Amino acid sequence: MDYLKRVLDGQLQEYLEAFGAVNIEGPKWCGKTTTAMQQAASVIELQDTDKREEYLATALTKASLLIEGETPRLIDEWQDAPTLWDAVRVACDRRRKPAQFILTGSSTADTDATAHSGTGRIAGLTMLPMSLYESGESTGTISLEALFDNPDMDLTARSEMDIEDLIFAACRGGWPATLMPKTERAKLLIAKNYVRSVCEKDISRAAKEKLDPKIALAILRSYARNISTLADKTTILADVTANNDTLVRSTFDKYIAVLEKLFVITDITAWNPSIRSKTAIRSGNKRSFCDPSIAAASLGIGPGQLKTQLKTFGFIFENMCTRDLKVYSAPLGGEISHYRDRYGLEADIVLHLEDGRYALIECKLGSFEIEDGATHLKELANLIKKHNEKEAQVPLRNPDILIVITGGEYAYTRPDGVKVIPLACLRQ
Repeated sequence: MDYLKRVLDGQLQEYLEAFGAVNIEGPKWCGKTTTAMQQAASVIELQDTDKREEYLATALTKASLLIEGETPRLIDEWQDAPTLWDAVRVACDRRRKPAQFILTGSSTADTDATAHSGTGRIAGLTMLPMSLYESGESTGTISLEALFDNPDMDLTARSEMDIEDLIFAACRGGWPATLMPKTERAKLLIAKNYVRSVCEKDISRAAKEKLDPKIALAILRSYARNISTLADKTTILADVTANNDTLVRSTFDKYIAVLEKLFVITDITAWNPSIRSKTAIRSGNKRSFCDPSIAAASLGIGPGQLKTQLKTFGFIFENMCTRDLKVYSAPLGGEISHYRDRYGLEADIVLHLEDGRYALIECKLGSFEIEDGATHLKELANLIKKHNEKEAQVPLRNPDILIVITGGEYAYTRPDGVKVIPLACLRQ
C-alpha cells in the first residue's frame, strides 16, 4: 500500500531543520513509525522480537552504541529503554547539528527515568489517528488555515459523505491499519482489537504493574457513555463501581492516569475568559478519546445500532470533529478547549491558534440543529463584545470566526456571518 501523506509530515520536516532530535508521541497504531520512516535514514526498532533482548541489554550497558547510524536515525518505541533519551540528548550536544534523531513512543515520556528533560535538544510532536482528509474521505475543499487568513471567504463546497458514511468512519476510526482490509466487517475489527489490547496488555505495561483488564474496560465504557460531556470523575467512578464496589478513588485515578499516558483518553479543558464570574463558568473537563472509534468499540456498538441512535452518535461525531480539528490546526499551533456556563451558553470547541486568533465552534450532526448552534455562537460572541465595551483597557480578542461543523452536505455562509461547514469538506 502506498504511503498516505499525513499533516504531521510537514511539521516533522520543519522540526528536523531546527532541532537535533524530534520525539513523536501518540497512541499506538496511529502511524508514528511509518511516518517517521519517510524521513529517517536508518532505523532501530526496540520491539523487534528477534533483537529486543539484545537491544535492551545494550541500552543498559552502553546506550550510545544503539544511536550510531545514518541520520536522521529513527529509534522506535524508545521508552522501552529510557537510557536512550539521555544518550540522544548527549549526542545532540556533542554534534551540534539538526536532524540527528527521530524518536517515537506510544506513551508519554517517563521523566523520572531520564536525567534531563531534553529541552532545547529534543522537540516534541503529538500524532493522532488519521483525520478524514488524511484517510482520503474529506474532499478538503475548505482549508482551515485559509479560512483563518480570510474569514470572509465565500464558501461553496459539497461533502461526499452522508450520515451513514460518517457513522461508519467513526466506528472504523482513523487507524491506518483499517485501510488494508477489503471488507467493512474486517475494518471494524481494528478498533475492537485496539481496545482489547489496551485493557489486557498496554495498561499494565505502562503502569509497570498488573492492572485489571475488566476495570480498564469498565472505565472506557463509562467514558464512552459520557463522551463529549462534562461528566465529573465522581460520576464516572459511581458508574464503574455500580458493578465493582471494591474500586476506590485512588485506584480509579491510577487507571485514568495510565489511560492518559497512553493517549487513549484526551480530555478537553475549559476556556475561562473573564466574561462571567468564575462561579458561572463551568471549568470541568470534557470527556474525549483520541479517536471516536474507541467509544463505539468500548460500548460494543457498530454502524447498524448507531443509525437508529443518532442522539448518541451526535456525541461521537463531536469527538470526531475534535480529532480532525486537532490534526488540521497542529501546524498553526492550535489548542482545543470548550466553553460552557450555568446560563446555558456554550461553544463545543474553542480553537485558539498560537498567534492569538481563535474560532468558536459548534458541532451539529443534522441540518435542523444548525440554527441552535449558530444562536449559541452569536450569543457568546455578543457577550465578549459587551465585556470589551466595559473593559476597554484590557479587552478580549473578539472571535475571528464562528463555525457550525455539520454532518450535512453543503458548506455556506449564513447571512449573519456564521460559517456552516461539513466535517468532510475540511483539511489543514
